[in-house]
Amino acid sequence: MQAVEYVQRLGEKQAAADELGIPRATLQHRLRVAAARGLAPASGLNHPVAPGFTLRGYSHLSKTPSGEPIWIKADRDKEQALESLRAAVEALKGELVPCAPTVAPDTSLDALCTLYTFTDYHVGALCWHREGGDDWDTDIAEQMGARAMRALVDSSPASKAGIVNIQGDFLHFDGLESLTPTSGHVLDADSRFGKVVEVAIRLIRRLVDTALEKHEQVTLLICEGNHDIASSVWLRKLFGALYEMEPRVSVHDSELPYYAIQWGRTMLGFHHGHLKKNIQLPELFAAQFREMWGKCDKVAIHTGHFHHRELREHAGCEVIRHPTLAARDAYAARHGWQSQRRITAITYHKEFGEVGTSTVCPEMLT
Repeated sequence: MQAVEYVQRLGEKQAAADELGIPRATLQHRLRVAAARGLAPASGLNHPVAPGFTLRGYSHLSKTPSGEPIWIKADRDKEQALESLRAAVEALKGELVPCAPTVAPDTSLDALCTLYTFTDYHVGALCWHREGGDDWDTDIAEQMGARAMRALVDSSPASKAGIVNIQGDFLHFDGLESLTPTSGHVLDADSRFGKVVEVAIRLIRRLVDTALEKHEQVTLLICEGNHDIASSVWLRKLFGALYEMEPRVSVHDSELPYYAIQWGRTMLGFHHGHLKKNIQLPELFAAQFREMWGKCDKVAIHTGHFHHRELREHAGCEVIRHPTLAARDAYAARHGWQSQRRITAITYHKEFGEVGTSTVCPEMLT
């Protein structure tokens, strides 16, 4: 890995971090990830394991003081892994309080449904303003998400239905190691996985509770993303259990990463955007949800993944790519990727489709 090469060449970790333009803590993390894959020359590890695997342990032949051969064996620090798992479990236990039924708002417009989309929110990411332009960590993510939802709900009509759409990549990483699940890219991460889990649960619950203040019925949709393939599953199951006694909340559950909700004669489709390109989605959704598609005059498919806004009309369908409210990380900054940070609530009418929008940007939340 690049971090190992720089440390070997320069002979000093701080010099390597400076040369790479990353904090020393990030370099240390990358060295640990490299060691987990079998590459730590300073400790005699020079045989990386195959892609998709991690090193469980290693052994090497040495000699005793008397010259007799001896095998030295070492395992990965299992206690550290167990500690992180315990933190995640404790975070779940602390937040798993059954939700009692709540009183619906006095007034609602029966023909309307408002969609609140949080895509690529990356709870657990660490961004530095000197690299990407803005700071981002778990505390900022939690506070900004709650304020953004409050602003969107306050500026949206009293629709009968509200959809809280977690459009994928709500968590920045998917387990004890801060890597992308499929490609294994090292991520700049803030905090331990247990804290990330705790913040994600607390924030999603806050989003739903805020929506319940305005809307008679609330649907929670948690889409799979490429950063949180496994976490999106347990989040759906967790919130399904949390709200099973609350008749005003339904948690949309699907084992496939393609989702659809019908509102009157409008079909709302959802996919993070990591498995299919936007141009492929109309045909896929027409086949996957053919009965719903046939009943609707208007179809709007919502995606994320690329962190910027895009809207394209197709025959009988429009595909909307949502921007993100999260800050730009070092990886995006180094590749020159730019996008306007914002979040939007879209209101749909049962007969007429989209009839209104409300947009919030970070500058409005300070």
